[in-house]
Amino acid sequence: MQVKESLLFPRQRWRCAILPVVIWTLFTTSLPGCDQDDPSPPPEDGSGDDGGDSGDSGPWILNTTGARAPYIYETNSNAQVLVNVQSVEAVTVENKRYTRVSATGIPDYKIVITGNLYDWLINRPRAATDFVGGNPTVQVGDNVLFGQDIGYSSNSRSCDTGAGYGFWPPGPVCPENVSHQGYFPQEPEISNERCESVLGAQGYWVNGTSIYQWSDGQILDGTWHTLAPVAEVYDVDICGGHAARGEYHHHFYSDCLADLVGDNGDSHSPIYGFTADGYAIHGPWVANGELAKSSWAIRDYDDPDSPSGCGIAGERRCLLIDEYDINQGIAALASNGPSTSDTFTSLSGNIFITESGFFYEDYYWNQDLTALGGANLDQFNGHSDSERGYHYHLTVTLNEAGQLIPAFPYTFGPRFYGKLDDQTIVSVCSDEVGGGAPPGPPPG
Repeated sequence: MQVKESLLFPRQRWRCAILPVVIWTLFTTSLPGCDQDDPSPPPEDGSGDDGGDSGDSGPWILNTTGARAPYIYETNSNAQVLVNVQSVEAVTVENKRYTRVSATGIPDYKIVITGNLYDWLINRPRAATDFVGGNPTVQVGDNVLFGQDIGYSSNSRSCDTGAGYGFWPPGPVCPENVSHQGYFPQEPEISNERCESVLGAQGYWVNGTSIYQWSDGQILDGTWHTLAPVAEVYDVDICGGHAARGEYHHHFYSDCLADLVGDNGDSHSPIYGFTADGYAIHGPWVANGELAKSSWAIRDYDDPDSPSGCGIAGERRCLLIDEYDINQGIAALASNGPSTSDTFTSLSGNIFITESGFFYEDYYWNQDLTALGGANLDQFNGHSDSERGYHYHLTVTLNEAGQLIPAFPYTFGPRFYGKLDDQTIVSVCSDEVGGGAPPGPPPG
């Protein structure tokens, strides 16, 4: 089938290919949202593979030739950073088998500038100030490497000329070699707890970059959580990623990831990454031309009689008692939230209409959709089949123009389907929606 294009980065088929071998960030002013420290590496048992190479990297994009990023450098060094995954090993910790993945967190994307992508760049609402000269410095047909200057007025406190400056829009810091290491259970288990996804890395994509969840860490009026794929849409690069405290990550479907794994939509999507609980995230397709379907629905604030609304058209003056069970009803708030016609200004100065679907609290799990089976996913954004067992899906919708639009909850979750433990990337079961604030002060 013909591959569709992403709405966030429209293209006729602009590609973010990977060289052969192989976050948005916290604004330097105050954004507290996209970060959390990785746990320390656990001690290993004397049993098992003893940390030896497993001999099979599986879906992981292993850098076997020492390939390095052309525009990302080691701190205080002229050495370029190694790209993709450096090692994949089978280890045993406390009698449990894991795949241990070590990576720098730096991808090896190559992007072709198409007409649609160029139009998306020049039609940014703040293009006149987002670009040094008011426009991108690339033209249709140009090939761009990850980190190459395309004319953005990047964060000069983090990005240097020839070393990331110009590839990211204003605000985000440049990515760094985070040299992270993740332990993924080889035999994941269903969790008997309600563990919310949190801020920071929730797993790794197959190229060793980090998986982040839906939140950007911002909360309006102490109640309304903004969604990173919405509020940060102008704060990511042309592959849909950015860095948080140096850690490059994706919050949602990326054409670059699709090209990396060869996902053309003509069959069930391959694995794009693994979450901390050990379950795989596949791409958006469940079969040739058939998309996986999120069973999370948007609240209807415009109909005063809607069970998901608040009684007055367009008003956010109530919360669902339980977003996993709409039958429990609503609870009134002491003060009104933003209406569906109000505006929200992001930390990068972009203005959005707060229509329904702008905040996490605008969604609820529709059990009836999940009950339909087939391509309809569960409350964790996953399902099972006979070939793959349980797995998550990236979720998108297809608009009339044939463009793929990221759909809540975007990657997995909001909760983990599988168990977390002391070794996994997320090691603590959180009951806080959005995951709270990251540790430590904001970057300076």
